[in-house]
Amino acid sequence: MVIGERLRELREQRKLSQGDIEKRTGLLRCYVSRVENGHTVPAVETLEKFARALEVPVYQLFYDSEEPPKLPNILKGKSSGEIAWGSNGKDAKFLNKLRRLLGKANEDDRKLILYTLQKMAR
Repeated sequence: MVIGERLRELREQRKLSQGDIEKRTGLLRCYVSRVENGHTVPAVETLEKFARALEVPVYQLFYDSEEPPKLPNILKGKSSGEIAWGSNGKDAKFLNKLRRLLGKANEDDRKLILYTLQKMAR
């Protein structure tokens, strides 16, 4: 699926013009046109703006059914001892916080942290 075609389809279903999308997102109408015609690939943040403007969840930009896609149950059939660390409880909260903080660090700091952790693990 080409994202531009899907965006145009959703916009037309809601009877919105490219100018309406411009007003709702702050993106220029010519940019909206370029995305819809496949000349530009929008960033994730831009896709979030489109989803808000179209009043749909982001997944609907990639999926054309009314129901969200079924997620595979990756933990199905595993006992509590076999569940991966960080998949629930305090460990999951810690892992999520670590992920967010590492996302804020610059590349050099992440490399230094990884190097230090590798040395500690040995």
